[in-house]
Amino acid sequence: MIYAAVLAGGAGIRMRRDDLPKQFLPLGGKSILAHSALRFLNNTNIDKVLIAVPDDWLAYTEHLFSSDKDAGVHSAKIVLVQGGADRNSSLMAVVDKIVTLYGVADDDIIVSHDAVRPFFTQRIIDENIEACKICGAAATIYPFTDTPVLSTDGETISNIPVRNGFYVAQTPQTFNIKLLMEVYTSLSDDDKSILTDASKMFVLKNKTVRIVQGESYNLKITTPFDYILAQALINENNIE
Repeated sequence: MIYAAVLAGGAGIRMRRDDLPKQFLPLGGKSILAHSALRFLNNTNIDKVLIAVPDDWLAYTEHLFSSDKDAGVHSAKIVLVQGGADRNSSLMAVVDKIVTLYGVADDDIIVSHDAVRPFFTQRIIDENIEACKICGAAATIYPFTDTPVLSTDGETISNIPVRNGFYVAQTPQTFNIKLLMEVYTSLSDDDKSILTDASKMFVLKNKTVRIVQGESYNLKITTPFDYILAQALINENNIE
């Protein structure tokens, strides 16, 4: 089985909105969350789409998808999950739900994605799955185009490294579920508290993570300016 985990557990404080967490903000007639979920719902390689949201927003999310005609035709693929305090705890909450509902086979895969990245493509999903089948883990990245600057004190420049070899992390990230469970269980409590990226867990444990090339428009909607860019992108209506 191949599962998608759409992680929408955050509050979106940097968006400076008190009425809605950022994943529920409207974008081209649908919520940001719905756009991301539909990418997976429309992918024939994905068997189930598990959506992790804050406990207080579970009922709202259920209504959101039950009233969406595009999502409605895929209702049997959707499972809602109470998210955790951070990305990795939400991901593992999804894994726990999978174990409870379906069990886990040796070749089961989970494609993990930030709900507030609604512009990823079917190519990225498919290449993540194929890369994961090779070594058990894959991550979407994009070349770093600006000049990186290091400051150890936040006031002065400590170093300006050459940007060759530097990339920006995107999602999806994709893992063999049994391997993910093994890696996560092997972490100390301190590791779990500071690691915010699942692929970093694999690197820390010397596991191979294959690269999938991302896209410049696979942006994460974090700030009000990001939201403005997303509205411009959705109006282009040509991202597949």
